[in-house]
Amino acid sequence: MDENPPMRVDRLTEPLLAFRRIDKGFFGVKVLEGVSFEVHAGCALGLVGENGAGKSTLMNIVGGNLCADAGEMRWNGGRYSPRSPREAERAGVAFIHQELNLFQNLTIAENLFIGGFPRRLGLIDRRAMGERARAVLREVRLEHGPDTPVERLSAGERQLVEIAKAMMGEARLIILDEPTTSLTTRETGRLFEMVRQLRERGLALIYISHNLEQVRALCDDLVILRDGQVVGSGAMSGFTLDRMVSLMVGREITQFFPTRTSRPSTEVLLEVRGVSQPGMVRAVTFELHRGEVLGISGLMGSGRSELARILFGLDDCSAGEIRLAGECLNPLPPRERIARGMAFLTEDRRADGLCLEASVGDNITLVALGRMVGRTKAVRREEAQAAVRRMREAVRLTPGARDGQPVKTLSGGNQQKVVLAKWILNEPKVFILDEPTRGIDVGAKCEVYRLINELAGRGAGVLMISSEVEELIGMCDRILVMNRGAIGDSIEPGQFDRERILRSALHSGVLA
Repeated sequence: MDENPPMRVDRLTEPLLAFRRIDKGFFGVKVLEGVSFEVHAGCALGLVGENGAGKSTLMNIVGGNLCADAGEMRWNGGRYSPRSPREAERAGVAFIHQELNLFQNLTIAENLFIGGFPRRLGLIDRRAMGERARAVLREVRLEHGPDTPVERLSAGERQLVEIAKAMMGEARLIILDEPTTSLTTRETGRLFEMVRQLRERGLALIYISHNLEQVRALCDDLVILRDGQVVGSGAMSGFTLDRMVSLMVGREITQFFPTRTSRPSTEVLLEVRGVSQPGMVRAVTFELHRGEVLGISGLMGSGRSELARILFGLDDCSAGEIRLAGECLNPLPPRERIARGMAFLTEDRRADGLCLEASVGDNITLVALGRMVGRTKAVRREEAQAAVRRMREAVRLTPGARDGQPVKTLSGGNQQKVVLAKWILNEPKVFILDEPTRGIDVGAKCEVYRLINELAGRGAGVLMISSEVEELIGMCDRILVMNRGAIGDSIEPGQFDRERILRSALHSGVLA
């Protein structure tokens, strides 16, 4: 983590943006209530809270997508109430969403000018576009030409294109929503450097993230929302990590990672021998035991997710063998691997893990539905409903989520609980969890950790892939580190060390 301290901010000056007792509700339910705080020029303000706390609603009011029911916003001393995103942009607000708003089939320059192309004699002035684009790309230190298609850029480089768009629009406030979720460590450092430069130039920034360590490292001020209200605000120096967490969840979390109540057995559930696929993984060999939580670390592109897909049968392997409880899985498709006791929680729950338009109940019963079909080929409704109730209780799904409610309307943490419930109901032997806590809040993370601990305690084998080293250290019995598609290190509990894990992830050598 970058140790550079946030710069000092003069809070005696008039704020660039001020919220005064903002209220907002939907269908009679209060989402924001009496929200008041200020954002100053030259300041990075961290906005944190659990999923459902009201962060997105508040930012959509700033960005002109929603209107407040009560209260007011002040912009540079005057009343501010944008009726559309275009009005907010004209005022100087740039909103960089977690899902970037770029056209991948267009060039960098075309994306930068998508709101209005320069013209000469009635035609698009490509020369002017190129000159202006090159100038702003130099400012954000992006080493690609204006004619580079966006689809060729990494996630971090696309973030810089979004920042370049904001600078071209002469933004005075930039809102960054979970900006590092898909970035490598190097790209995150580059983004942090860019944020600091923008702040030094006098821009105001609102930084939204579930990564509280990043928020503490980068931001000058902090605002914590819980249930639509401000429960903590002020200079970052006044907040420890423990205080941030307790204010977010409304209670003190004395133990972030659960205490393991069981130990792995010697019985091998999953055996992987010499698994290789050109361009993905090479000669991967390991064993996963009953009751074990086996972590896999590594940088993005190291082959972690590719390995998970191969184990589940989504991608082929050109060499090697995969055995589940002694049975060879190599020729079997995912459906058959599920039937034999394998589960796979993907890193993108919205794209691959859920049927977003379907109900909570239908998503929970999706995998195990075949067991609930009677002789007439009709689903035994009472049995399905009982299973849903049982799983809701097991994963502690929020009581406010109705069984018939579309799963897309749930918070990220509750969506992840639905995905876990779907697989737990099928009672698999092996769980492959790819980034199981990505994009969820602190309270939901603790619940996911509890579930993983319980699964291992009941004898399941858990393969846990994560970009968060502390998470792996806190949860796992062993940690494998991948590098360039191969296993570069195998670390036992007594040897867990953040520096060793990171060094192994960066080192070019691999285990023989």
